[in-house]
Amino acid sequence: MSRRPPPDPVAVLRGHRASVTDISFHPFKPILFSGSADGEVRIWDTLQHRTVSSAWLHSVAHGIVAVDCGSSLGTNKFASQGRDGTVKIWEFDDAGLSRIPSLTIKTNSYHFCKFSMLKNDPVWSTEGKEPEDCYRTEPGGMSDGEILEAKRDKANTNQSCSKSSGVNTNNEGLQYVALSGENSSEVEIWDLKSAQKIVQLPSSNPSDSSSACNKGMCMSLQLFLSSESQGLLNVLAGYEDGSMLWWDIRNPRVPVTSVKFHSEPVLSICIDGSCKGGISGAADDKIVMYSLDHSSVTSFYFYFLLL
Repeated sequence: MSRRPPPDPVAVLRGHRASVTDISFHPFKPILFSGSADGEVRIWDTLQHRTVSSAWLHSVAHGIVAVDCGSSLGTNKFASQGRDGTVKIWEFDDAGLSRIPSLTIKTNSYHFCKFSMLKNDPVWSTEGKEPEDCYRTEPGGMSDGEILEAKRDKANTNQSCSKSSGVNTNNEGLQYVALSGENSSEVEIWDLKSAQKIVQLPSSNPSDSSSACNKGMCMSLQLFLSSESQGLLNVLAGYEDGSMLWWDIRNPRVPVTSVKFHSEPVLSICIDGSCKGGISGAADDKIVMYSLDHSSVTSFYFYFLLL
């Protein structure tokens, strides 16, 4: 059976002078954030395929590990993580990027593990339905300029629809970030409003023992809040030995459960929008999909494997 060739890119965005280390799409606006190894952040217009603004927000010597403009930060803020041991919150507007961070957290973490902004269940309208596009525009028979304008109008319209139908596009009530701690085998959760660490996983009590201690460095993270977690934070962490641990902050001493789907370091983790399933990738060239059962003690259910 012949393999299909990869599709051509829709657009190629050029401008960075060093390797791109992370990207993040804005949840409500047609813009993309990208960070590079020399500390530069660029904001791109995804419709016109051009740079809107750029600035060196972390030092050239350390560079950027991750960028994220999650909905919990509101519509005009994003976060960046540098290899200088800091996480910073920045504001932006039509005039460009702010050069002064609105918040700086000194984590003293100098690893390669990317932070994870809080992911929670989407808040839909009172009818419980996801808002649909108010207007659907078909590009057939339109010029390039008309298509571009239609896409921009659609993006702005969808943002207005989300607000009018009850979707919280400015959810600034829950602003947390999970990151690999000063000790690379530990996970820390920080409050982005107070710049304070609220929990460490496993807890730092010398009398506590945890299976996380012998799994090597924390390599990937996903902080999430599901409708079934009673309003308490959960973390899915991937480790150097290929294990994944599910943490619940109600018990920071030991994880809820542990599985080992991979034989090499877990390099990426992503939870779906409902926080009931996820996907992980590792250095063993495998992508694993699984479900998360919040009602079961054995909470991971592997159900698909791609080689």
